[in-house]
Amino acid sequence: MAANESGKQASGNAAGLSDVATLRRRAREHIEEGAVTPSYPDDRKKIVQLLNEALATELVCVLRYKRHYFVTKGIKAKVAAAEFLEHAQQEQAHADQIAQRIVQLGEDPDMNPSTLTARSHAEYDENTELTAMLQADLIAERVAIESYREMITYIGPRDPTTRRILEGILAQEEEHAEDISDLLFDGGQK
Repeated sequence: MAANESGKQASGNAAGLSDVATLRRRAREHIEEGAVTPSYPDDRKKIVQLLNEALATELVCVLRYKRHYFVTKGIKAKVAAAEFLEHAQQEQAHADQIAQRIVQLGEDPDMNPSTLTARSHAEYDENTELTAMLQADLIAERVAIESYREMITYIGPRDPTTRRILEGILAQEEEHAEDISDLLFDGGQK
């Protein structure tokens, strides 16, 4: 590698890497786009659309878990109620992560309540019977797991930040499914 005029090594085109001058020039272009640089994938708008669907899914899950928390009755159901509340809080944290990533990608998160359920992959649930609530929550978690796995595969290596966020959320959704399954099937006693 050759040294440039500042004495730093230029990386050339080895393995598709840009030289320092090119990186600096591109960083100055379209500065109003914040974190979005020319190296972002061409289908960034599609990724944002997927993230907005994930955001809607997480918000619907927050509402479903909160409702289940408040309508759960009976001393034996208190363990499930505590789980519902914990999951609601974690789903809200997922929604916040996703909304922040949408903003980093230069777009606005879509939190319009009038279209939330239509954009959500998971369904809202109004059951009041504990077994039905647990079944609805387990189905919703399984939907989320499949959705996130497909999004992660679609994004691949093109947007590593979004992929890592989704992988972290996926891991927690898998934990949620395991927790709900344990409650539903009494710790594996199907």
